[in-house]
Amino acid sequence: MAKPVTTFSCNECGAITSKWSGRCEACGAWNSISEDVPLSAGPKGNSLGALRGKRVALSDLSDAETPPPRTASGMDELDRVLGGGLVPASAILVGGDPGIGKSTLLLQAAAAFAGKGLKTFYISGEEASAQVRMRAARLGLQDASVKLGADTSLRNILTTLDEQRPDLVIIDSIQTMWSDTVDSAPGSVSQVRAACHELTTFAKTRGASVVLVGHVTKEGQIAGPRVVEHMVDTVLYFEGERGHQFRILRAVKNRFGPADEIGVFEMTGGGLAQVANPSALFLSERGTPSPGSVVFAGIEGTRPVLVEVQALVAPTPHSQARRSVVGWDGSRLAMILAVLESRCGIPFAGMDVYLNVAGGMKISEPAADLAVAAALLSAREDVALPADTVVFGEISLSGALRPVGQTENRLKEAQKLGFSSAIAPEGGKPGSSEGLKLTRMADLTSFVGEIFGAG
Repeated sequence: MAKPVTTFSCNECGAITSKWSGRCEACGAWNSISEDVPLSAGPKGNSLGALRGKRVALSDLSDAETPPPRTASGMDELDRVLGGGLVPASAILVGGDPGIGKSTLLLQAAAAFAGKGLKTFYISGEEASAQVRMRAARLGLQDASVKLGADTSLRNILTTLDEQRPDLVIIDSIQTMWSDTVDSAPGSVSQVRAACHELTTFAKTRGASVVLVGHVTKEGQIAGPRVVEHMVDTVLYFEGERGHQFRILRAVKNRFGPADEIGVFEMTGGGLAQVANPSALFLSERGTPSPGSVVFAGIEGTRPVLVEVQALVAPTPHSQARRSVVGWDGSRLAMILAVLESRCGIPFAGMDVYLNVAGGMKISEPAADLAVAAALLSAREDVALPADTVVFGEISLSGALRPVGQTENRLKEAQKLGFSSAIAPEGGKPGSSEGLKLTRMADLTSFVGEIFGAG
């Protein structure tokens, strides 16, 4: 059996030697050399053994560091989602449905960052260079100083990037990249993980920002191993319905800024146009108030957004009633219907219920509960709420209304768009409601009795 190797190291400089001596030959310190204790025990090939590594530089939590510099693209909606701009040596993953506009957005972003002085490369693994040039010409970006390449070999791409040293690299897409050290087809779990690891490591070691385009599954999640989302610094989802011209860029993870921040774009013939006031755009097609239509004052990230919640309740011709939801959580709708029936005595049995968030917007915050309940009751009773009223609040299983955060921002946005009254839960921070009639409700029963004259 082989004898374990004994090593010695200097306590002052960390130099490693095979024998003990009274004086370190590296730094000259006396009586600083001691025998190394093995880092771990176990089989030789499967444990760290006795070989020691370099010391990691440690600092206190109180040590102040300057925040990373950011480069703003000039596209305010994109910069907002990124947390204020592009951070050097960052890795960004962008996902979205096929044909939603990911390549269009990133080509516009590449041209914008190139215009700010960044050396920008666009590497396409899905389209030929001629196809990308055609899109650039359609968007009027043919004169942008963006270097274009078309390849799928990870070795070729990293060799080119290491020689050229760009500031920003866009890889479209990560599922088409392949490494010759992995014995599997491009797009497989192993290939995607290896490609993402190599490109992320390149971003960290070379100081370049890397944007990776990721395919999504039919469930809407980014395809490939979940570890890819953990490796990158920022994960962005590009959302939108094909039947609507609105596109929403949402940050679900961001190490350099707030998560759940959104940027709103409008798909036009000349590409994606920014929407500075999304509330006005989402409500632009709202006509005369009708039963089942309620305006919800929501918060997306740091931005207040007003959207229209639409409901339709009709007797079902089938033995089992339908529950159809677009833009909201279906299980949350089932909970609201159960609370209305159990706590308020308003049944929805034998009725089809359809719920839609207008404009292709997707809402996830519980503050929309009261607006959904109001839309359902309005559709069921065939009574329209006043056109100048916004509604928000969370409903508990007991039927009580729970206060929500950022009430003041919601009311300010509603007042800015011409709304004169609001319905909100009791409690929480009062906020400022000057010029706005604020009606506070304690529970769902009192809300039903006062607004719809029943309870």
